[in-house]
Amino acid sequence: MRKTRTMLAALAVGLLTSTAAIAGDVRVMWYSDGVEGEVLKDLLDRFMKENPDINVVLDNVSYSVVREQLPVQLEAGDGPDIARVTNLKAMSQHWLDLRPLVADAAYWDENFGAQADWMRPDGSNQISGFMTQITIAGGFANKTLFEQAGVAIPGKDATWDDWAKAAKQVAESQQVPFPMALDRSGHRLSGPNLAYGANYIGPDGKPAPLDEGTKAFLGKFVGWIEDGTMSKDVWVSAAGSTYRAAADDFINGQLVYYYSGSWQVPNFSAKIGSNFDWVATGSPCGSENCTGMTGGAGLVAIKYTKNPKDVAKVMDYLAREDIVKEFSERTLFLPAHKGVLAKGLDFKTDDAQAKAALAEFVAAAGSLSELARKLPGWHWSDTFYGALVTRVSQAAAGEMPLDEAITRIDADIAAKVKDSSL
Repeated sequence: MRKTRTMLAALAVGLLTSTAAIAGDVRVMWYSDGVEGEVLKDLLDRFMKENPDINVVLDNVSYSVVREQLPVQLEAGDGPDIARVTNLKAMSQHWLDLRPLVADAAYWDENFGAQADWMRPDGSNQISGFMTQITIAGGFANKTLFEQAGVAIPGKDATWDDWAKAAKQVAESQQVPFPMALDRSGHRLSGPNLAYGANYIGPDGKPAPLDEGTKAFLGKFVGWIEDGTMSKDVWVSAAGSTYRAAADDFINGQLVYYYSGSWQVPNFSAKIGSNFDWVATGSPCGSENCTGMTGGAGLVAIKYTKNPKDVAKVMDYLAREDIVKEFSERTLFLPAHKGVLAKGLDFKTDDAQAKAALAEFVAAAGSLSELARKLPGWHWSDTFYGALVTRVSQAAAGEMPLDEAITRIDADIAAKVKDSSL
């Protein structure tokens, strides 16, 4: 019977059905940017040896599955038992309250309390899960290309205009196709928008119409795509709000300056190796500040599970201080665990460039604006990000003028607010 249950669960994972794991199994939906899926599998294998009565099925999927298919499953009252997600607040009505189920709720409050509100329904004190890592958006420069072109890498207080000018000089000198690229992501656009004074949150806590700060950077961004400074391919190669990174272009040495974030460090360390030198740069400055965006992926329990007690045991294990420390050190992730951060980490890499990049991102956390810290816990963040991506992509593709795209962004967001019960 046990073997049959396991086979059925594996079949369900393979078909990516929306059915929750059956009794005795805990199904985890997981996506990876780098090696974290391999590390998690190792940790879960050890958990199952310690807890032979619980079978954990790890369902490794693409990020697009988590973004696009998981919400549909949850709305139908289905889905996995545990999932790694970034859209934490807007879907928080689907998360299981672990407070009465975990072994020590005070431990969770103490060590994960700083980001707990990012993933709980407004007004509640539930424990929904924990952040698998804290991320900071920021830039990466191909140091070798700058040196070969004889162009100085812009300094700490350099503006977006400074980086655009320098990257274009390097690309022209070294005959590289892409001076700059920014991930196809509303979260990624938001750092520079905030640097130019944007504020998405209205006085009533709901989305405000796009302001002059947002329009200022979007004008630059679309202009850079039009003149070839910014990679157009990243933004016109997908539809709707689909995410696309430009990591492969950077890894292949085809991109001078890449605006992404701290989660790329292990990816670059593993795939670039000694092919060229690269550095993390923090976030360029706008007219108001030099902020990036914070965020991260959270591991949350799904309230539709048939096995809440088993789910809580898995979550307690993965949230253990020694396990969080090992996971963070092996994945080169910045942890959210207060105790781990206080005691420090020994990242498991001999790559000096990766260690320097991680230190740069830790430093960049001190430059985050108050609004950048607030947005991850705002209910409407993902609505805003999705509208930005969809319409800015259309402007980038030449399908509509930027002014029309801005009008449609406001209309898209207003429609979502109107349709909501909030």
